[in-house]
Amino acid sequence: MTHTDIEHEDAGLRAAGFDPAAPPAEALARLGELRAAPGVSAGAIARALGAIASAEAAAMLAAMEAGASGALRREVRRALYRLRQRGIAPATVAEGPARPTAPPPAGPGLSALFSPVDADGARIVWLLKERRGGGIARLWGLLADHEGLINVALSELSRRELRTERTEMERRAGVAMVEGDAHLADYILCEAFRRTPAEKRSQVGNFLTLRTEILGSPPPVEIVHPIYAEMASALEHEPEAGLLKEPEIAAWKFPPAAIKTYVDEIKSIQESVLVLNRVQQEGRINLVVERAVGELLGGERAATVRRRLEDIAYYMVRSGRREPAGWAAAAAARLRDGADASRIRFFQELIRAQLGAVYAEEQAREREEPRLIMTPAEAVRAQQQPSRPRRR
Repeated sequence: MTHTDIEHEDAGLRAAGFDPAAPPAEALARLGELRAAPGVSAGAIARALGAIASAEAAAMLAAMEAGASGALRREVRRALYRLRQRGIAPATVAEGPARPTAPPPAGPGLSALFSPVDADGARIVWLLKERRGGGIARLWGLLADHEGLINVALSELSRRELRTERTEMERRAGVAMVEGDAHLADYILCEAFRRTPAEKRSQVGNFLTLRTEILGSPPPVEIVHPIYAEMASALEHEPEAGLLKEPEIAAWKFPPAAIKTYVDEIKSIQESVLVLNRVQQEGRINLVVERAVGELLGGERAATVRRRLEDIAYYMVRSGRREPAGWAAAAAARLRDGADASRIRFFQELIRAQLGAVYAEEQAREREEPRLIMTPAEAVRAQQQPSRPRRR
């Protein structure tokens, strides 16, 4: 590989959103996200990791080396050599590739509270730590799937104040918060911070500083969600379509921009004068739905949907709904394992429900707003209708 090729790959990595000047934790998190991004060179990622003086960077390189060959393997080894020259070696080299691990039991005095996930993927997470002199430090975060971390605050509360605030929030929101693993809460908050758009970082830019008041460890970049261990017996079964009746799933709203193209296709099929009968319409609509499932639940979108299903399952099992929690965990596991979502009934029905909801909303708006222009199909049908005889 020429020097020009290397410069081109490194420029592509920066264009994809990697900032070499970012703090090590943020840089590592971004590189972890970009490893699966299309158009990003694995060699550029290896070179970037070799410039980050941390054991986590060395561990990521060790994981890359285990599955690399040829030029990429040589690039990874050069990056590891640069880190060893600075006294940094991966702790996992002798044990094989680094893998995400289930969170260890929360340390003494650590706990967390989780709200359910709402229709737009928003939820509240409280990370709590007992103080030696009494009282509790609470790191409060509001986050959403497509916005990242929206708001964050740190406060010192007495136990009574914490109970009062929890009761008041549950009353106002009409939902219950459930207790859960502090390490999972930390990961959810850190991941949301990494996904926060640059233009909105000013609202939560002090998150990492506030976090150090609760935890002194580096922000986690990977985790095995604890729901897989808790619902291990349910993972081998197919997710049931009955999961769609649960409020967290029934209210789920995909971003309208992501599904509008498919809704428009379905509308054009139904309005087309070339489709002769309902059977043909259904056949063409089924093809649109199948493609929508594959595209909406593939790539980076699959990771977002999987994370949401994991968190929904986690909340369900802690709120006493073990059976649907198992279905949600099984659905998440299918996406985690790279299954073809278009062949799984639950995902087919989930996308049909999403398309149907947006289609119904558009139809309702059209009924409310009188249209002055006919579609071509409407014009043809109007011409085909027999004219009424005039009265004499």
